[in-house]
Amino acid sequence: MLPSTQCDTAPRLAGRDPTDDHDPAVDALVSRAVAAQRSFATWPEAQVDALLHDIAKCIAEHAEELAVATVAETGFGNVPDKILKNRLASQMVYQSLAGKPATGLLRMDAETGIADFASPVGVVFGVLPKTNPVATFVFKVLIALKARNAVILSCHRDAQRVGQRTGDLITAVLKQHATPAGLVQWNQRRADRRTTLQLMRHPDVAFILATGAAGVVRAAYSSGTPAIGVGAGNAPTWVCADADLDQVAQAVVASKSFDNGIMCASEHNLVVDGAIRPAFLEALEWHGAAVLREYEIDRFVAAVFESGDDAHVRSELLGQSAPRLLEAAGLNRAGAVRLVVVPARRHQITGPLGREKLAPVTSLFTVDGDEEGFAICHSLLANEGAGHTAIIHSADSERIARFGREMPASRILVNAPGAQGTLGMESGLPPSLTVGCGTFGGTSTTDNVTFTHLLNIKRLAYRTLPVRAAA
Repeated sequence: MLPSTQCDTAPRLAGRDPTDDHDPAVDALVSRAVAAQRSFATWPEAQVDALLHDIAKCIAEHAEELAVATVAETGFGNVPDKILKNRLASQMVYQSLAGKPATGLLRMDAETGIADFASPVGVVFGVLPKTNPVATFVFKVLIALKARNAVILSCHRDAQRVGQRTGDLITAVLKQHATPAGLVQWNQRRADRRTTLQLMRHPDVAFILATGAAGVVRAAYSSGTPAIGVGAGNAPTWVCADADLDQVAQAVVASKSFDNGIMCASEHNLVVDGAIRPAFLEALEWHGAAVLREYEIDRFVAAVFESGDDAHVRSELLGQSAPRLLEAAGLNRAGAVRLVVVPARRHQITGPLGREKLAPVTSLFTVDGDEEGFAICHSLLANEGAGHTAIIHSADSERIARFGREMPASRILVNAPGAQGTLGMESGLPPSLTVGCGTFGGTSTTDNVTFTHLLNIKRLAYRTLPVRAAA
């Protein structure tokens, strides 16, 4: 997720009531969606899954074209990783949905006599981020349609063209399957505050999926419409004394450099036991990291980060490559550098090195033993990223269990890369492009969001004999 100080639309959503500028076109958009959803709600499971299969297949076949267009338009990330992300959001998400019941009777509890029935929520409004405009587009379409909802999407203003292309591809598939008109819609012009807020507050919009900057999420939750939003990432990654250092270094470099570091669940901070620090730094460099020398740190921080304790990576360097970051600081490294590692001290936790860094750069804090490791991880999440993700690399089951109990994070990854693990590529988590932070992070779920979050579950319960109080 992009912090509110950076380049998504969030700050522009505050202000006067959007009804001051009521747009009749929004009413027409929602009316089409309502009518389409009512018709689509009766589609049988096999027919819905066939539709989803063809949408996923279409986007996967155009994954490279869409990745090239995304990088060209947004300036974020890199083409190879965006191709992989587009295929994950289409094929892997489809595979997680196919064959799952999403309508009518879901289950019957023989012991209680309670039967669960699923109903669509209705019209879903989805806000899309600049960081993943194609992957999040197709992901939200697939989970909304699986639950038999209509969906209206708001493409980021800096990803409008690639959003239009993605929508056109999906619309062609919808027409082939003779779906009702208006089932999937998106903004046909550059996103603006008035339209976004009017859609969020529209009485016929049933649910909001808000993926974007902090202000977007706040606007969704304050709209009066049920919503799920995301929170900032800032994953602390504890590398314990018993960790497999080569495996950890490979995972960290692969994850934090993935799509030039714009994944909110990647390793924003390394917390490394001092006993293994020298060997771990060597392993990081072997796998393509540039570990800054003491005399390089201040120069790099001044060039790459904004000033002030609450600062983040400069907007012009978001999602840029590691060599580009080094170039901005006037630093050089031989060989192919994928990630920049910045050694940091404990007092820097509250500064930019202790915050979410949406670029291929991570901080490295050195700790002495378990208690300091736990304390630093807690402090990092308290500074930013509460509720999102925390990572531990260890072979000690008791230490891992304690980390799981104590960390205020919705996803606790064990010996796994942050980005790929959270996405469900290298873990058993449901593949998702929208992940909750729970009440830790001011959101409404800790889950990796999927189609089940877009269903109303009704419970049919028979009368039972009353339980009599003891005499």
